Amino acid sequence: MLKAANLDKAYGSQVLFREVSFNVNRRERIGLVGRNGHGKTTLFRLILGLEEPDAGTVTVPKHYTLGHVEQEVNFSRPTVRQEACVALKGGAEGEAWRAEKILLGLGFSTADLDRDPRELSGGYQVRLNLAKVLAAEPDCLLLDEPTNYLDIVSIRWLSRFLREWKGELLLITHDRSFMDGVTTHTLAIHRRKVRKFTGGTAKAYEQIAQEEETHEKTRLNDEKKRKQEELYIRRFRAKARLAGLVQSRIKMLARRDKLEKLESLEDLEFAFSAAPFEAKRMGEVRDLAFSYDRRAPWLIPGLSFALGPRERLCIVGKNGRGKSTLLKLLAGRLRPSEGSVAYHPSLRVGYLGQTPEHELHPERTVAEELMAAAPGCTLDRARDLAGALMFSGDMALRKTARLSGGEKSRVLMGKILLTPCHLLLLDEPTNHLDMESCDALLAAVDAFEGSVIMVTHNEMFLHALATRLIVFDRGRAFEYHGTYQRFLDELGWEGDEGLDRSPAPPSPTPPGERQEAKRARARLLQERSRALRPLEEEAARLEAAITALEGEQAANDEALVRASTDGDAPAIASLARRQREIPPLLDGLYGRLDTVTRDLEARAAEFARRLQEP
Repeated sequence: MLKAANLDKAYGSQVLFREVSFNVNRRERIGLVGRNGHGKTTLFRLILGLEEPDAGTVTVPKHYTLGHVEQEVNFSRPTVRQEACVALKGGAEGEAWRAEKILLGLGFSTADLDRDPRELSGGYQVRLNLAKVLAAEPDCLLLDEPTNYLDIVSIRWLSRFLREWKGELLLITHDRSFMDGVTTHTLAIHRRKVRKFTGGTAKAYEQIAQEEETHEKTRLNDEKKRKQEELYIRRFRAKARLAGLVQSRIKMLARRDKLEKLESLEDLEFAFSAAPFEAKRMGEVRDLAFSYDRRAPWLIPGLSFALGPRERLCIVGKNGRGKSTLLKLLAGRLRPSEGSVAYHPSLRVGYLGQTPEHELHPERTVAEELMAAAPGCTLDRARDLAGALMFSGDMALRKTARLSGGEKSRVLMGKILLTPCHLLLLDEPTNHLDMESCDALLAAVDAFEGSVIMVTHNEMFLHALATRLIVFDRGRAFEYHGTYQRFLDELGWEGDEGLDRSPAPPSPTPPGERQEAKRARARLLQERSRALRPLEEEAARLEAAITALEGEQAANDEALVRASTDGDAPAIASLARRQREIPPLLDGLYGRLDTVTRDLEARAAEFARRLQEP
């Protein structure tokens, strides 16, 4: 059993977690979740011994092996097959078939097995490193975003492989459906603590949300009672007949622990803006063909389809088959070799590619980049939008050259948001996003009134959104009319024959209903945030006003004592008049705070009830 006890880790002033303790028990497959930058990968590095904790220990049993995917390329054998076989336990001769099976499952072709591994693309070199870890069969497997370089067919194969894994597993991935289809437990890094839950991510997030609602409700009630006690003490401190009662309340208040307000956590919160579109057809693709080299076979061999309003068209298939190229052709970034892409003359298109750095000026700040996207965009509006995209405060003034890949994608998404459009072209939009941000993106795409064409390997998005597919499989590209689940049931992926059609374990709830529930929950969480935030801000303003008025009252008390000592009659009269005015003002503020607090509690309770509904 792997054990972490009282781990602390910080980088300068940034504290990732404090006093973190958990166990990884026999045969547990654990999904590690948390927001980007909150320490998931760091926790992996602590377990692997690649970094030292500031405090606490990680205990690994003797002879217990840990496996993880090396990012460095260090190949020593002349072929892919031989390189993978190096990882077999004890160099098991005669079991090369096991390594070959893993390689083929991860998307290598039979011809690839005899290639020099140093000739592979970067993505396939990472796949080879992943194959070596799986072939080594460590006691505990640690996988950090293993689906990043995989296509949809390889992801489905890996999901089945991990469900049959005999050892322990720790998994980081932004793909909720992949994680829930593989894991038995969820380990959540939240507010610098770690909590372990039995079951999938939905149960973990729901319990955390309920606990935080209870904490905030208790805090508001406690704060209200505390202020009432403090007001009582100030009013009657000087009354001799009430001195004992006042002292009793002072002692009680000192003994009572004060609950701290939970710090605000940034969520990606936005909505795509759709421009009105009255025509029945947005555009048409006719006999579209493309090749980067006219001497080579067509990458896209003659594809035709029409596009109407409110479409959700998903482009799916293995890597390297032309999905992103097709999206670039539809966006006008490439010219067709043959055929045509024709749009309605008034159609406005928003395009989000996989390489946002090519779309951004490195010397502009986030706010400047957003302002450049729309001539009428003011600095205040750009800062507001930057905040919704999780660039709050000075982050909006950071130059785009200093941003991570995920941050650049969010800036490019902001530029699209500033210009209402009819058609969104999205290429792997979940790349670099954490699980919460993926949920927000899913809700935003679902709510968009225009049409969407999306390249994605995320099966949760495919089940939830796709009404039609462009499929790259079986050596061709073709249009499929129907949902993703229907495609799996009727055709399935090449190589999936005889295997289960869904990466998730059997469930009494149909996949479509599961995804609809996830979409509804994502929308409800957004609605909750929008509804509660004004009330929380109003409560904070009232609390600040009460604090300021109470400070003035205390300062006036001291000034009144000084004026009395000095015999300053005008000052005494002025201060005494103000001291008579303050209590009614405080009573009014407390009354308003009480009303806002009751409203906030009622709305929070209503959303808690709705979130618990099936």
